[in-house]
Amino acid sequence: MTLYYVGLLAFAAVLVTASPWYGFFAWVGFLHAFLVLDGRWRFVGMAATAVLIATAQGGGLPSSWSNWPLWLVLVLVNLALAGAVSWFNLVGEREDARRKRLVAELAATNRQLAETIQENEGLHAQLITQAREAGVLDERQRMAREIHDTLAQGLTGIITQLEAAEQTRDRSADWRRHVDNALALARESLTEARRSVRALRPEPLETARLPDALAELGDRWSAVHGVTASVSTTGTPRPLHPEIEVTLLRAAQEALSNVARHAAASRVGLTLSYMSDVVTLDVRDDGTGFDLTSRSAVPNENGSYGLTAMRQRVNRVGGELAVESEPGGGTAVSASVPALPGAAA
Repeated sequence: MTLYYVGLLAFAAVLVTASPWYGFFAWVGFLHAFLVLDGRWRFVGMAATAVLIATAQGGGLPSSWSNWPLWLVLVLVNLALAGAVSWFNLVGEREDARRKRLVAELAATNRQLAETIQENEGLHAQLITQAREAGVLDERQRMAREIHDTLAQGLTGIITQLEAAEQTRDRSADWRRHVDNALALARESLTEARRSVRALRPEPLETARLPDALAELGDRWSAVHGVTASVSTTGTPRPLHPEIEVTLLRAAQEALSNVARHAAASRVGLTLSYMSDVVTLDVRDDGTGFDLTSRSAVPNENGSYGLTAMRQRVNRVGGELAVESEPGGGTAVSASVPALPGAAA
């Protein structure tokens, strides 16, 4: 095509030399420069065609030195026009190439987006399945904790009272007291079990603030087990998030249940401490204690969750549970939870 263009210009030059009127034919040099030449050769072809057009416009090659300035002016004018047209054409081609590139990139992006959407649909379905399974597992764990904190503790207390009643058959007053305690524990456990199934707060927290609920818990526990349980509160009591209050109340119930079953203590102390960012519950007894290095953190052979359930509850709200004990030195359980505020009463 380059040889074709050179031949075309040579033929146009011969014609323009023969007659300036062939300058109208020489214009095809501009068109063919855009069609067959690329890059800088296009500008070379445009310049050569401009020289031919200027020669035709001047009536042929200059015949004297006085005609050369006019010829040069015509050449420059045609070069300027050809250069302007070439520049605008080049800009247009670049814009067209850029648009084509953008369209190609957009098409590629759309394909990737379609593939991503398909992948996301699969991931969404997988996440839904995992969320459903996690919800089922969380509900099972919740029910396990609630059953342990209500039915298991209640049944343990009932059995303890009935065994004590069996041993006091000959003393009607003591027998009646133990039987009454067993009946009261049965009713209380049934009420709490129903509330647990409905995911409601424990009944003591529905009618009293946390310090009062703990004081009532200590009084009832002391009356049933005959062990002094003192409850004290430090700091300024304030409403906490319901889940935080339930966690502390359940921790106190579990700690007292463990004291009744294992500690053989003569007194127990519960301290509820309100601080700026945390609330702690400390339960200490003067019982037999145990060796922490040999105590398992998993359910024992009797199926009792013990400290495991308490630790799960505390960890679930972002808190920490610490246990200190040694044989003959009593036991101290400390639950520390964030002081998340709740609605004011």
